[in-house]
Amino acid sequence: MAAEKLRDLSQPIDVTLLDATVAAFYGTGSKEERSAADQILRDLQNNADMWLQVVHILQNTKNLNTKFFALQVLEGVIKYRWNALPVEQRDGMKNYISDVIVQLSSNEASFRVERLYVNKLNIILVQILKHEWPAKWRSFIPDLVSAARTSETICENCMAILKLLSEEVFDFSRGEMTQQKIKELKQSLNSEFQLIHELCLFVLSVSQRTELIRATLSTLHAFLSWIPLGYIFESPLLETLLKFFPVPSYRNLTLQCLTEVAALNFGDYYNRQYIEMYTVFMGRLQTILPPSTNIPEAYAHGSSEEQAFIQNLALFFTSFYKSHIRVLESTQESIAALLMGLEYLINISYVDDNEVFKVCLDYWNSLVLELFETHHNMDNPAVSANMMGLQVPLLSGVVDGLGAQLMQRRQLYSGPMSKLRMLMICRMAKPEEVLIVEDENGNIVRETMKDNDVLVQYKSMRETLIYLSHLDHDDTEKQMLKKLSRQLSGEDWSWNNLNTLCWAIGSISGSMMEDQENRFLVMVIRDLLNLCEITKGKDNKAVIASNIMYVVGQYPRFLRAHWKFLKTVVNKLFEFMHETHPGVQDMACDTFLKIVQKCKRKFVIVQVGESEPFVSELLTSLPTTVADLEPHQIHTFYESVGNMIQAEPDPQKRDEYLQRLMDLPNQKWAEIIGQARQSVEFLKDQDVIRTVLNILQTNTSVASSLGTYFLPQISLIFLDMLNVYRMYSELISSSIAGGGPYTSKTSYVKLLRSVKRETLKLIETFLDKAEDQPQIGKQFVPPMMEPVLLDYARNLPDARESEVLSLFATIINKYKNTMIEDVPCIFEAVFQCTLEMITKNFEDYPEHRLKFFSLLRAIATYCFPALIRLSSQHLKLVMDSIIWAFRHTERNIAETGLNLLLEMLKNFQASEFCNQFYRTYFLTIEQEIFAVLTDTFHKPGFKLHVLVLQHLFCLAESGVLTEPLWDAATVTYPYPNNVAFVREYTIKLLSSSFPNMTAAEVTQFVNGLFDSRNDLSVFKNHIRDFLVQSKEFSAQDNKDLYAEEAAAQRERERQRMLTIPGLIAPNEIQDEMVDS
Repeated sequence: MAAEKLRDLSQPIDVTLLDATVAAFYGTGSKEERSAADQILRDLQNNADMWLQVVHILQNTKNLNTKFFALQVLEGVIKYRWNALPVEQRDGMKNYISDVIVQLSSNEASFRVERLYVNKLNIILVQILKHEWPAKWRSFIPDLVSAARTSETICENCMAILKLLSEEVFDFSRGEMTQQKIKELKQSLNSEFQLIHELCLFVLSVSQRTELIRATLSTLHAFLSWIPLGYIFESPLLETLLKFFPVPSYRNLTLQCLTEVAALNFGDYYNRQYIEMYTVFMGRLQTILPPSTNIPEAYAHGSSEEQAFIQNLALFFTSFYKSHIRVLESTQESIAALLMGLEYLINISYVDDNEVFKVCLDYWNSLVLELFETHHNMDNPAVSANMMGLQVPLLSGVVDGLGAQLMQRRQLYSGPMSKLRMLMICRMAKPEEVLIVEDENGNIVRETMKDNDVLVQYKSMRETLIYLSHLDHDDTEKQMLKKLSRQLSGEDWSWNNLNTLCWAIGSISGSMMEDQENRFLVMVIRDLLNLCEITKGKDNKAVIASNIMYVVGQYPRFLRAHWKFLKTVVNKLFEFMHETHPGVQDMACDTFLKIVQKCKRKFVIVQVGESEPFVSELLTSLPTTVADLEPHQIHTFYESVGNMIQAEPDPQKRDEYLQRLMDLPNQKWAEIIGQARQSVEFLKDQDVIRTVLNILQTNTSVASSLGTYFLPQISLIFLDMLNVYRMYSELISSSIAGGGPYTSKTSYVKLLRSVKRETLKLIETFLDKAEDQPQIGKQFVPPMMEPVLLDYARNLPDARESEVLSLFATIINKYKNTMIEDVPCIFEAVFQCTLEMITKNFEDYPEHRLKFFSLLRAIATYCFPALIRLSSQHLKLVMDSIIWAFRHTERNIAETGLNLLLEMLKNFQASEFCNQFYRTYFLTIEQEIFAVLTDTFHKPGFKLHVLVLQHLFCLAESGVLTEPLWDAATVTYPYPNNVAFVREYTIKLLSSSFPNMTAAEVTQFVNGLFDSRNDLSVFKNHIRDFLVQSKEFSAQDNKDLYAEEAAAQRERERQRMLTIPGLIAPNEIQDEMVDS
């Protein structure tokens, strides 16, 4: 191939041939041609001498792609090898690039035609500048400014270069340059800004060229966030920007510049200028966008420029108010302008664009929170004064004056806040509990996937609405009821209007005083039930049903206090359970469970005017109530009734209710077992297997809500269930043995396995929820040893259920040391065979991994003596498997392994085998923990890594170890004690792992570990610093190293939320008073 000639760089490259090769690479020729061209171009790019040909190529080619290829080669050299080149080569290249840029941009025609090429050359120039300027190219900014004054096109390109430079230094420098270099460049730009500033003002006052003015505004936008403030406020700059604001072609760029200025916040020195800027701005804005404009409408039909203007306007208002809203509250004139601006922002908030709405919502949330907090703290004037930014000496007279000031401020914002309530009600996002949505074709369907964006938005809107509700409960209630009455009258009826209204009503649950909430809800629920009666059409009814269910589910306090309403609501839910519209039945069952959990006592007592408790009435009609439900919905229903029965204090009644509840599944079970006794073949039928699975799932649902009280029911089916388990297990094994490895994936085997899993899950759920009664353990554990444990050991790996491991972990966690005798059996059955499954690699059998380590942890915590009795080979297997676990990159497995390791270390320290254990494992553990601590895949385990190291260092120093940790046979040096040995070992270990660190740095770190070992937070910070210093973690996101502090911050936030009624929804609070 002719192109091979290109590889010879000893003479000037053949540009025509290079053009042909580049064309072949981008062309439509055969795949072979393209890959051959690709290979040649790669080789050229990797050749160290190729950059010397760049000037020759740029001078001789007309092809833009070839030019870009040459510049790409050059960019690589500038980035990585620039400082190694001889000075004359660097200067030559610098001058050549500058000359080409000036030449192309001095002439209007060539500047427009070669625009892409010039842009790329500008980027190359800025890359060179990062190395050369300011030290080796002091005159750069003066040269650039004087060149800019020679021609308007050169000036336009100079603006582009300055903008690139500002972005490189201020926005993209992290990780690209050292901190020192960034600081130097920032200082240079600051000190030379005078010239740039004069140039910009000169252009804006003299030029008539649209492109040049736009380029200048764009450059200013990049500079405004960091230049000294005097350049903005003590020069004609602001005035000039406001002058350009009404001109359509500069409107958006000017608005972006003004937004940058609005966001600056450096004390009160320039407050007067801010008021002036805002007042002039509002005057100009009214001519561009009169206050009467329907902004959402204008946005929907506007061009992309006009839409961008509305977005920029939202950013301007929110930036200005966040920093300077207080300043605008000072005079009547500025207050009028402020209220008009808020009016604009509320109208912009109705625009149907998610990004615009997010910007507005973010600001509304912070404004309402600030108003609420000063209102909330009115009992404590000092706090309020502080929040308002008032510096007042708090004498008694001032306190009254302050109260008046706070009231005045609330009065000032009461109009906008009322409009804001309406906005929140009209645009409320969908809460998680609502399962019925409108699809893109306008049909009402069941939601298939949660939209996280919507959930985040709902949280923020809910919080905003709760603050708004606290600021004025009566206005909130009035607006909601008025909107609801318009739904009933039909003048405002639509799915969306009703949805957002009901979501808003549900979201403020708990924020009103109880009597106001009761009055409000009586009207809401009555109106919604009426609406359901009078509205025709299946879809309409489904939407109303969904909203009734959502609202009642949010107000458990109200339902507990009003039996009549509670009964009506529950009967309405039973009606909805027959409604086959997608999603309605699911939501009815979910809401029923939610209500029962919060009001269960109400269903088991005889209410006034009733002859029997509601639960009894429900059990009588149960078969008809669940007739139209799917299996998974029936399980939820059974769990709900289980919750009711659990609240019945009389044991006799409770057992009777349970028997009546389980009547349907028990009849079916007895029938199946009866048939199976005559012929085992009956159990192999797929429909029978499905029925067995369904019965077991129903039992599990009831066991989860009844706990100990489920004993009579599980005793009834337990032994038969184990027999079915054993039989299905044999069926699975024989199928897999006979049908090869893929048999385990067939639907038949999967179905059989689900029965086994459900059996294990049922037993585990019951034992987990049952109160701590040893006799239950004694009754249920021994019969399971043979059919469950030995079956696990006998099975092929693919047929072993991981649930066996979690079941026995639950049993040990529950019955603790009473299980010590059984641990050897458990070990024998599961240990060796599970280890073989999970140590082949890090991927297979993920469920078994996690559950295996959870089981080991339960044994280490409660049955530690059983571990000590293991042979040393077995113990080594245990320790190896723990090390194996915390090396895992799967977070849950690594954390379980580390927690288990901590248990083992503490337990062995307190046992008589302390010396023996640590002599064998101390160094191995230290080495392995440092290995995962310093690699970047295990950052989430940081907190636990630190705890393990702290334990080891404290132990070495504590004197608990009475024998040396080193092996005297191989280590000849007589260390005075274990501390000296561990110190030297650690220094050697880290020095060999981090050759880039000096011996002094490593020694200092290790000494620091010993010094800070008793203070966890100092110890932890010391390790954090080391990780960043060792460069392993420097260029990455290190938030996992601070995960613990972030968790503490979240907990403080939750405590704050608990103090504000309604912020944490009543149905999320775990209240024990559930229903007295």
